[in-house]
Amino acid sequence: MRVTALRARAHRLPLHRAWDGGVDRNDIVVVEVDTDTGLTGTGFSWTPLIGARAVLALLHDDLRPALLGGPAHPGRWDELRLHLREAGTSGLTLMALAAVDIALWDLTAKAAGLPLVDHLGRRRDTVPAYGSGVNLDYPLPDLQDQVKGWIDAGHRAAKIKVGSPDPARDTDRARAVRTLLGPDGLLMVDANQRWDVPAAARALDALAEHRPHFIEEPLPADDLRSHERLRPRTAVPFALGENLRTVEEFERYIDAGVCDIAQPNAVRVGGITPFLRIAQTAARRGVPVAPHLLPELSGQLALCLSRPSMVEDIDRASLAALGALAAPSGVRVERGALTAHTAPGHGLVFADTLTPLP
Repeated sequence: MRVTALRARAHRLPLHRAWDGGVDRNDIVVVEVDTDTGLTGTGFSWTPLIGARAVLALLHDDLRPALLGGPAHPGRWDELRLHLREAGTSGLTLMALAAVDIALWDLTAKAAGLPLVDHLGRRRDTVPAYGSGVNLDYPLPDLQDQVKGWIDAGHRAAKIKVGSPDPARDTDRARAVRTLLGPDGLLMVDANQRWDVPAAARALDALAEHRPHFIEEPLPADDLRSHERLRPRTAVPFALGENLRTVEEFERYIDAGVCDIAQPNAVRVGGITPFLRIAQTAARRGVPVAPHLLPELSGQLALCLSRPSMVEDIDRASLAALGALAAPSGVRVERGALTAHTAPGHGLVFADTLTPLP
């Protein structure tokens, strides 16, 4: 099976409600890879606000000529990353490579006549999911309504944003959500890199009474030394990885003892191939994986992992909720659990009517 064509198109997905910092949209780049067998694989890249056109250019100008005529197999990942090295080995190049890698995995699963989960090796039928929102700017009543919605949908785990200029506001909000979840629910908090070491230590001391299951990105994601300084000052587990990009970065943070839950984003790390490598690295070191966003894909991957933690069910921002899909994918989140029963491949069929980038 060899590649005969690659097509890519970029689209804008307006959010139902803007995320903190004025993020009012997600952009996606959809890729289709044709083969000499007549099969077509679909992949995608994803980014809030910026970078989609750069990803599109890398796909058209650099990855397409490297793919054409070659084998349609995800085993080419290292070769293709090497091909892109002059433009960098992380960041945008990995986001472009992710779209191709996802398409190639879709193709190999279709060629085998299997759903992606079963092609990779299904280890379980369900994986826990948690309600998640980008909600630091929500007034407290809006936050409570959001969490009540997750609870009504069957979630018993929820993640909220922290990092307010007034730390007492974070504590009040955590208290209110803990009350809604009850003593047995899981409360996670996410600082989105807003703190320095002293601020993080003070905030986590104040939040400890509400028993956070983990703190996500308490410090700038690329500052390993500061994470090492913070680690002995709190017992709250650290969840890291949405802004780590390579297997080597995950290894450094895990080996330093500052990544208790790994959170790779399947697009940002370069696709399914490196995502699985990161998961294997984490598993060998006793670290569970809680994939970042993109539940229609990351949920399928979580069903194949030896040490999954939870899948993030982001409020009204899945591909389906944003209207990106032409039909249901077969991935469902119900009563706090994700299941996947897709057609051969990953089951994601993107709508032809999506709004192109302006």
